[in-house]
Amino acid sequence: MRAVPGSDIKDIPPRAGRRHRLRALAVLLLAVLAAALVAACGSSSNSSSTTSSGTASTGSTSTSASSGSSGTLTLGTKNFTEEFIVGALYQQALTAKGCKINYKPNIGATEVIDKALTSGQIDAYPEYTGESVATVAGINTPVSSPQQEYNLAKAFYAKRGQVMSQMTPFFDTDAIAVRKAFAQKYGLVSTGDLKKVPHFTLGARPEFLNREEGALGMKKVYGVSNFTFKSLALGLQYQALDSGAVDAIDVFTTDPQLASGKYVVLKDPKNIFGFQNIALVVNKNKVNACPGLMSTVDAVNRLLTTPAIIAMNKAVAIDHQQPGAVAAAFLKANHLG
Repeated sequence: MRAVPGSDIKDIPPRAGRRHRLRALAVLLLAVLAAALVAACGSSSNSSSTTSSGTASTGSTSTSASSGSSGTLTLGTKNFTEEFIVGALYQQALTAKGCKINYKPNIGATEVIDKALTSGQIDAYPEYTGESVATVAGINTPVSSPQQEYNLAKAFYAKRGQVMSQMTPFFDTDAIAVRKAFAQKYGLVSTGDLKKVPHFTLGARPEFLNREEGALGMKKVYGVSNFTFKSLALGLQYQALDSGAVDAIDVFTTDPQLASGKYVVLKDPKNIFGFQNIALVVNKNKVNACPGLMSTVDAVNRLLTTPAIIAMNKAVAIDHQQPGAVAAAFLKANHLG
């Protein structure tokens, strides 16, 4: 609570009588009660909250996150910068259209957030089409275009009870990056060239190790198995590469750090990392939870070109701005806020 000027007991002169002290106590008590009421009102004005049982509640009414058109959509995100930005864009654009959003960012990796979706803990989240196909659906069919990847994902979700928005123009895929000197030393151009290295250390987030669109695919498709895997938390991979703690790292192709020119991103001619356009995945029974859900998300997605998302990623990851503020500025500039 912020102090109320003149209400502190210690500010009353010693010569003040008992009546003045009682009056001061009353003023202080009223100030405390007023602050408590303001806090309570602020809390109850949130669109929703989450109970210990994992159900979303609005006001005094507890509503299951998967109970149909309740008027509230529980929106989650994964656990990295780009997801925070896209999630904030969806949250704010939908709120501006009158939707009640229970926002839960930073839930976890694909394997974690998909379970949150299917268990009803959340109703929707932004997903990458290649992740939908390979990690969620377990489909290892080779693809040659973003549209083919999207179609596979959409068909899978339709059978399982989810629908997808339109996908973004940009796609952000995994890739292997090395320092320039390392690439020059071994003549590295594509991911398969890593077989030329006697042995190297690969740094990546833990789940990358056993993914088809990850280290497992590198082994199966490119025959690259001459590495030691080092688990790194998201955001630490560039530091680890710069310090020499690892020789190669998994990156996202829209990472703003790649614009520095310090790194070589290895090509993926066999597309093991897929095409990772973003689309909102929503449980089918929540599509009508708020007005214009899909049309609003589609309008946001159409604006998400590669230059736009890289600029927003830079604003958050490099310039240390808040995802919500970056999203608000982008939506305002594009008349969607």
